[in-house]
Amino acid sequence: MAAELDAIDLEILELLSKNGKLGNKEIAAKIGLSTTPTFERIRRLERKGIIKGYVAVLDKSKIGKGLKVFCQVSLKSHNAEIIEGFEKEVVHLKEVSACYHIAGDFDYSLFIEVTDMEEYQVFLKQKLANIPNIANVQTAFVMSTLKG
Repeated sequence: MAAELDAIDLEILELLSKNGKLGNKEIAAKIGLSTTPTFERIRRLERKGIIKGYVAVLDKSKIGKGLKVFCQVSLKSHNAEIIEGFEKEVVHLKEVSACYHIAGDFDYSLFIEVTDMEEYQVFLKQKLANIPNIANVQTAFVMSTLKG
């Protein structure tokens, strides 16, 4: 069930999604409200869990994580124990920035950020391959990012 949001709420969310460092005064000026009602709207969006937090968007290449990889994983079986076991292991791998349980030809899509091909190979051989019940892994390397 989607939360009921008006046009002003949506405008606030759009502004914050582009720049989480915007202050209440700056947001208020952009949406045409005074600071207090803007502050109250933002707090309401936070309380409802629509705004989950604020993050810094990093240039990963400048911190040694320039190779972006999509890794599709299929499990040998789909019983609860195997699924829970895989999920318990994969969320602790520091190279995995995101993990999605998906429908289709594969069971999971992992987004992995590493320094280079050598680090990915180590990750694949020493970490991912050690998780039980993986049937198949398919890898795609990001060549450039158009939006994201």
